[in-house]
Amino acid sequence: MSTFRKLSENFIVGPQISLDDVPAIQEAGFKTIICTRPDAEDPGQPTAQEIGEAAAAVGLSFISIPVQAGQAPSSDAVIEMQEALNTLPGPVLCYCRSGNRAGQLWTLATQG
Repeated sequence: MSTFRKLSENFIVGPQISLDDVPAIQEAGFKTIICTRPDAEDPGQPTAQEIGEAAAAVGLSFISIPVQAGQAPSSDAVIEMQEALNTLPGPVLCYCRSGNRAGQLWTLATQG
């Protein structure tokens, strides 16, 4: 998880995770996974639904708030992130392709 960045005590961002990563994420103490990456951005990328099902199988909360690459997060996405941060248990692992969109969305949602 060296490519992951800690943005707060309870919020870590990073690149695309795999289905095989989900149990390790749970074992590391995370309670929620947030996906900010749209499905089908890259061939072979697991869908948000697949990651969500894997998360549920190990007792993790999951939400998908897709943000298009190269675009600022929409106000709806910011509101969804604020709601997720206020209602879902932490610590949270949030991912996209590189972690940048995840971090940008968190920043906008917490500057409110």
